[in-house]
Parts: sequence; structure tokens; C-alpha cells
Amino acid sequence: MLDRRSALQGFGALAAALALPQQMTSAQTTGRKPPRLRTGDTVGLIAPAGITEDAFDLEIIGETITAMGLVPKMAPHLLSRHGYLAGKDEERAADVNAMYADNDVRAVFAVRGGWGCARILPYLNFDLIRAHPKLLTGFSDITALHLAFAARAGFTTIHGPNAGSAWGDLSWKAFHSLAFEGGTPLYRNPETADDRLVQNKWRTQVIRPGKASGRMLGGNLTVLSALMGTPYLPDFDGAILFLEDVGEAPYRIDRMLTQLASGGVLGRVAGVVFGQCTECTASGTSYGAFTLSEVLDHHLKPLGVPVFQGAFFGHIANQFSLPVGIRAEIDAAMGTIRILESAVA
Repeated sequence: MLDRRSALQGFGALAAALALPQQMTSAQTTGRKPPRLRTGDTVGLIAPAGITEDAFDLEIIGETITAMGLVPKMAPHLLSRHGYLAGKDEERAADVNAMYADNDVRAVFAVRGGWGCARILPYLNFDLIRAHPKLLTGFSDITALHLAFAARAGFTTIHGPNAGSAWGDLSWKAFHSLAFEGGTPLYRNPETADDRLVQNKWRTQVIRPGKASGRMLGGNLTVLSALMGTPYLPDFDGAILFLEDVGEAPYRIDRMLTQLASGGVLGRVAGVVFGQCTECTASGTSYGAFTLSEVLDHHLKPLGVPVFQGAFFGHIANQFSLPVGIRAEIDAAMGTIRILESAVA
């Protein structure tokens, strides 16, 4: 597993020799697609949620983007602070709007997650954003933007590492395949210890076998459940729902899945992939408590659709990049996610 500094040295070689299996397809686009990234493109860096207090961290993030062959453009409020937020809601939203209005910016990367994206949704200019499709990349709290863009802007975004993430080998290969090459990778968790990424707890588990295809929608479970009842959720009919979380005890996962079921989301999807739930264990005495796997069985197995757990996305150092809003196929028995169409034009 690479840290951010060591990852800088490997980007050039990795860009020339990606190993993720790909299968091109003529599947019809389900929505508008942003342009693919090219070497030398300018990407906007935004902080739509939590604070980044140290200018040195931003310097390293800028070096990471440069090592990708891209040119970083910092939003004005990257080092702003309003409590635990990276500036006031209107300021963070203004940064997002400005990046989508800037003709020199080809894609937009979130620096980090935290909390705060949902607070800026009422201040976003979705007419402006819709008129200028650009890849948005990030995960965790950035889920609020992914889902709102799917509902209100209608173009593909990428649930993948934040700009400030570690960007290990797997993360970079997966992102480059989608964002630069327009590839349609087949994702499967690494199988050998030699990969240096695998622990036994990261093996996939079949909850209900089968294959299903549909538009990929989802992200962080906590963020998604908090958007229930708002105008910022897309239509989940026939979707492949993907979920991840961090630091949530099983009873809270239970509560949030109950909310998704009661709100009509779970009953409408074609399949479910639950990725990594990092540090999602019961605190204190857990005798007689449900495990995470048992909670997932309770809620997801009765849906009658293919479901598996443990795919490589979430709060981990290496993760797949998942395109939000385009078609994919899952095979729960094999633990695979196959992207069926290019995420970019």
C-alpha cells in the first residue's frame, strides 16, 4: 500500500501500463457525459465539506495532481474555516459554481470529505452545472454531490478517491481507466496476499447470488439516508445500489437501512453491493448483538435481488472508482462489478 508521497513516483509508469481487465460495449448512454481527462488538463480543487487547515497538505495535494499529469487550480476558499467547515455554506457553494463556470477547468476534485456537502446543495446553480458537464471526483460526504448531480444535473460523476487520499496503485489504475481512457473495467477484489492490499476481512461475501444490471447509484450510507425526503435524490428504479460507511455500529447501519426500506429505495433496486464498512463494530459489550453481516442479511437478502458485500470501495487506502449514473452489471456469486459503458465522452 502506497502513501501519498510514494504514490507520486509511480503515477507515470502506472499510466503507461494499466492492468485492469476491460471490455468495450455499445451500451447506450443513460445521461450526459463529461469529457475525458487528458494530460495537461486543468482540474479544480474544491473543499465542499470539512476543513483543510494546513497549507502544507494542500501543497502535497497539488503535487499529487501534478504527478497525474494534470494542472491543479485551487478554489478560493480551500483554506477557509467556519467551525468545522471549509468556509460558510455560500462560500463553499460559490467555489463549486465557479469551477463549473470556468472554461479552463475540465474536471473537479474534492480535496476531502467530512461533513457539509448537503448544506451547500440549496446554493448550487444546477442550471449552470448542467450546462457544463465536468467530472466530479470524491467519496464519503461527496456522496451528497454525486446524488444531487445525478438528480439535478444529469451527467456522470465518479465515486473515487478524494484529491487528498493516498492514491495507491489500485486507486490510480481504476481512476485512470475510467477518467482518462473511457474504459469499461471489470472490478474484482485482489485475490493474493502478494498484492499487499488484501486481508481476510476484505474478501467478498455473497448475500444473495445472481446477476443484475442497472444504473449505478449510491455512496456513503449515512449521507444517502440523510438526503431521504429531499429533492436531491435520483430515481432508484432498477438501479445497482452501492453503499459504504465508516465508524458506524451495526445498530446504526440497521437504522439507516430501515430508513431506506421505509422510504421506498431498497424495494426498487435491481441489485446491491455493500463495499467496506471500516470500523463498523459494536462498542462496549456486544454479547447478543447483531453483527454487520447479520444486519445486511436482515435487510438485503429478502429483496430478492443479487447482493454481495466487501467490494473494494469506501474508507480504505485503495479503492475502485465507481461511475455514478451509468450502467453496470454485478455478479454477486463472483463478487464482480462490470462497468457497461464509458463514463466520459
